[in-house]
Amino acid sequence: MFFKSALPVFEVGKEKETNHSIILRDSIPSLKGSVMYITAVSFYRLSVNGKFVTFGPARTAKGYARVDVIDLDKYNQDGKNEIIIELTGYYCGSLATVRQPSFIQAELRSGDDVLLATGKDFKGYRYDRRVQKVERYSVQRHFGEIWDHTTGEVFSADKKIELVPLELGLKYLPATPAPVCRNISTDGCVSRGEFVFDENKEYHPNFYSWKGVPEHWGRFEVEELFGRPYEWQQRQRMTMTGKKSEFPIKLSAGEYAIFDLEMIYAGFLSFSADIVKDSDIVVAFTELSSNEEFSFTGMKCQNVIEYLFSAGTNESVMSFEPYTAKVAVVMVKSGEIELTAFGLTTYEHDSARVLKRDISDPMLKKIYDAAVRSFTHNSLDIYMDCPSRERAGWLGDTYFTAQGEYYITGKSAVEDAFLENYRLYEYTGGELPYGILPECYPSDIEGNFIPQWDMWYVLEVCQYLTERRPDIDKELFKKSIYDFLEFLYPYENEDGLLQNLPSWNFVEWSRANTWVQDVNYPTNFLYSEVLRETAKLYGDTSMLERSNRVREMTKKRSWNGDVFIDNAVKDENGVLHNTENFSEAGQYYAILFGDLEWNDHIYDNLKTYISEDFERFRPDKEHFVRVNVWIGFYLKMWVFIRWGDTDRLERMIKGVFPEMADETGTLWEYRYDQKVGSYDHGFSAYVAYAIGLVDKAKK
Repeated sequence: MFFKSALPVFEVGKEKETNHSIILRDSIPSLKGSVMYITAVSFYRLSVNGKFVTFGPARTAKGYARVDVIDLDKYNQDGKNEIIIELTGYYCGSLATVRQPSFIQAELRSGDDVLLATGKDFKGYRYDRRVQKVERYSVQRHFGEIWDHTTGEVFSADKKIELVPLELGLKYLPATPAPVCRNISTDGCVSRGEFVFDENKEYHPNFYSWKGVPEHWGRFEVEELFGRPYEWQQRQRMTMTGKKSEFPIKLSAGEYAIFDLEMIYAGFLSFSADIVKDSDIVVAFTELSSNEEFSFTGMKCQNVIEYLFSAGTNESVMSFEPYTAKVAVVMVKSGEIELTAFGLTTYEHDSARVLKRDISDPMLKKIYDAAVRSFTHNSLDIYMDCPSRERAGWLGDTYFTAQGEYYITGKSAVEDAFLENYRLYEYTGGELPYGILPECYPSDIEGNFIPQWDMWYVLEVCQYLTERRPDIDKELFKKSIYDFLEFLYPYENEDGLLQNLPSWNFVEWSRANTWVQDVNYPTNFLYSEVLRETAKLYGDTSMLERSNRVREMTKKRSWNGDVFIDNAVKDENGVLHNTENFSEAGQYYAILFGDLEWNDHIYDNLKTYISEDFERFRPDKEHFVRVNVWIGFYLKMWVFIRWGDTDRLERMIKGVFPEMADETGTLWEYRYDQKVGSYDHGFSAYVAYAIGLVDKAKK
């Protein structure tokens, strides 16, 4: 039993209000032997006796709640122990959570005795320090953070609110293994200077994906906003006046200090300062910037937090949400402060659960460590694409992340929860067609979906149930797999190949993704593998026959005697004709899923192209495109793993990842020379697995 007496509660009438924050407080004489059971929607922060304990909860499917179980014994102090729970209910569309009514449910127990419980204990207060009407952090996540510490005492009588129980019909689940929080500190700033407003400086006034935040997704209108710190920061002209300075660092209006964490970390940004005058402070952060000239990346998220402080106070603050940063700048819009500390509290997979592996080659060791760091940042309650802009659990990515987790930890703890969430997903109508799973979950995907990502879901589940968790009942996943395959059947043409698949078709982050219609051969190779693996898992002979037909027809149609073509399109009479388009990634789809007779001389030219790394097709010609990192390079690694060619695998890895590991200590979504997308991506856990195979072959 997760809760004996605690009830889910929230401020009366506010559970469906956008970006609404409350704070709960209670105290108890002793915490000896006590355990906190806690869950919420959207996110809570738990503190005991002024010390940060954790952030949560672990995310899960709509209608469910994962319950964090936290030992509070070590926080005990004699006499009185104060427990504070801050909660922000976003109640908006996102890729990071499912939109549900906000609530908090917490119960402190010692053995079988309930010491405190929401619904009968804990006083609630309106948490107006966190400003409600601010811009979205990103269209994929929720809202930015502006904190107004000038609003008076947090727990004053006039801020008391009524907490009411909510009838939510929740089903409770255990949480995933707890993330680890450790302090990363700096000795001081690496440079400092002055800034002035420059009305001619270029800036992004509304820098979001999807061309902005749709109204139904959840937003505040511009005229309602408390401030726009992201735009403000971009319009400042910064001039360095000094290099490294140790704490304390005095900053007045128009002055800044830049801090370098030396590599990307994921977690909660923090600083301490004595506030000399009433001050308005902007903290901006980025994953990739020089020490001397701060700049944002093109991540399409608002990496800023703003604070308002009153004179004469000593402030120690920490961001409510976790972010990623390598470099940060503190800018004083007005007032005067004396900074005494700046750093970050990590929020990551416990490295104690990472198996110790001795990678002998120094360069491979550096890349391996970067892959593991990227894994720890992106494998918490669910698998995530990145810990910054989205924090979303995308299918496709996770096929590779899962193999990385199993190699890195020897277990599948995060995958267990991630796939359970998908298994618990329920179709409730709406814009997604029946049989389609959301491209990322838990999330509020509406209308858009990626058919290929559901195919990768099937492949991951089949591998999961046969290699990592054969103890789990395969029938639990059968409905989601067969419903999806039923959805695909009407899109088969007279040859049995998928044609004109709807929505967003994704093959790779390259020009190959412009060749996905009308018949995309890489997709059909993938489809044949999905049918085969499903047939093997469930003993379905008719599906195996279907798989063989799709595979053989795809080979027949796509092979031009030299390479595999990417697509065929219809002419004005509706007749399909192959294009001349071919991608490097398309060759790997064929090799991995096409059951090629690789020793047949018809593939001699293709073998040469691969061995020469497609050198003769550079620079890119009209009908050819090389792989990008995602997903093509990962397919390429898989091909050489399958072939057992660890020498070439090593050369490939050393040709793509060293600069990333050097610059950020993480691995990226795109090529190093592109400088776009995420610089800390979850699927790179697979690189650790690949390096492990290389290292084993060398010993």
